[in-house]
Order: sequence, then C-alpha cells, then structure tokens
Amino acid sequence: MSAIGGAELSGGELREIRGPAAIGGGAKRFFELLWLVALTDFRKTYYGSALGYLWSLVRPLLLFGVLLFVFTQIFRLGSQVPHYPVLLLLGIVLYTFFQEGTSKAVTSVLGREGIVRKTQFPRLVIPLATVITTLLDFGLNMVAVVIFMVGFGVYPMWTWLFFPLIVLLLLVLTTSVAMVLSTLYVRYRDVGIIWGVAVTALMYATPVIYPFEIVPAKFQHILFLNPLTPIFVQARTWIVDRSAPGALTTAGGWLYLAPAIAIYAGICALAVWKFNRDAPGIAEAL
Repeated sequence: MSAIGGAELSGGELREIRGPAAIGGGAKRFFELLWLVALTDFRKTYYGSALGYLWSLVRPLLLFGVLLFVFTQIFRLGSQVPHYPVLLLLGIVLYTFFQEGTSKAVTSVLGREGIVRKTQFPRLVIPLATVITTLLDFGLNMVAVVIFMVGFGVYPMWTWLFFPLIVLLLLVLTTSVAMVLSTLYVRYRDVGIIWGVAVTALMYATPVIYPFEIVPAKFQHILFLNPLTPIFVQARTWIVDRSAPGALTTAGGWLYLAPAIAIYAGICALAVWKFNRDAPGIAEAL
C-alpha cells in the first residue's frame, strides 16, 4: 500500500484520501483549540497599542458620534424617535459585531495557510475563532453601551433577560456567513472585495441607524427579507423601548416573517453543508 499525493494505492485501485475534516480529533480537542486561538488573537489585536482594548470601543463610538450629529442636527430624526441615541449606539455595536466577524473571517483560512497545509488541524476552528474574537470585543463594548443607556434614561427592564437570545441569533448568523465566505475566498479572491461592498450596503438595508417605521410601506416587506431586520427590530423592543412593536407585529404576521426565517435557516444549512464538503480539500486549493 502506498500513497501518492492526495490518493492511496491499494490492491491496484487508486482511492482518494480525504484531508482533515471541519471538526476533527474529538470535541474536547476542538473546543480547546478554538478557545486558545480566539484568546490569542484577541490579545494580539491590541498588543502594543497605546489605548489597548479601548480601541474596540473607540471605533464604534466615532461612527456613533458622526451619525448622531447627522441624524439629530441635520435630518432631525432624533427628536421623532424615543431614546434615539441609545437605539443608534446599540444598533451600531450589534452591526459592528456582524460586520467585523464576517469580514475578518473572509481571509482567515488563507491567513493560516501554514497550519492548514502542515497539520491535522480542524478547519472550522479558523473562521469560528475569528467570530469568537469579535464576540469578545462585542462583550467589552456592551459594558459601555449599558452605562450609556442608563445615563440617557433607559433603565434595566425584565425584557433585558432576552438579550442573550438576540446575541445568540446574531452569533449563529455571523458564524454561518463567516463559514461560507472563508471557504469561498480560498478559491475566489474576489469574494473579499464583493463582501466589503455588500456588508456596507447591508447596513443600510437593516434598521441600524433608523427605526423601521420610517421606511415607506412599499419597501417594508422587502426589507424584512433581510434576516438581520427581525433581530434588530426585536432588540429595540426588548432593550430600548418596550412600547415599540416587536418583529412579528412589525412584519405584519407570520406570513411576512416566514421568508426571513427561511433565509436565516437556509444560510445556516448552506454553511454546514459547504464547510463540511470543502474542508478536506482546503489545503490543496490554497
């Protein structure tokens, strides 16, 4: 028996040898590697910088400051929406998690080419560690957001207990998109440029900087095809303003909410299928 490249010669028959899978070596090894890589990347991100971890808060705050000025002083939107500064900051921090988690994951597999080529490394650890690193940044940002909310008169409510569900839904979607993008980028380098444009456009198709009710009625059902929209609408109801309608009411019933749920589930299913299919051949494609 002998091996030739990515194939094995046995009994005169050439059989393909599959490379390391998305999850390999057992669950314990997978999660240990995941936490080690994510924590190492998190520490390296701000290592040697003057402000350190504060940079994770400075970036969304700068964007928040610009948008707050534009929409309160120029377009006067802030005076029409209850707790608009809080809604805006929360939306920016939530969307920044999605944007950075997916954008950094695009090149994550290629960036660890040496590990992918030389070791039996579970492939899923790479994009997932990128998302977890971004989640740690998000956790630090939320501490500041809560302080800001209380300072602007939005006090803790029992519905804040549902916030972990909001984060979980966003985390699953972010991870799924990251898995798809990271495998696509291995073969198609244009994906990085395309996603950079798409994720910026998607911000304006999500109620991040504006409340959903100001969207013209003829566009509201189209906007609800975006699986991020129900998450952000529900976050407003549970975290900022309990009088604001939830995702189901805003969508107009289950019939109009179902497409967003289906698209969400489809993205998750696609991510699992594609990553499992492509993981064993990633090293050869690099």
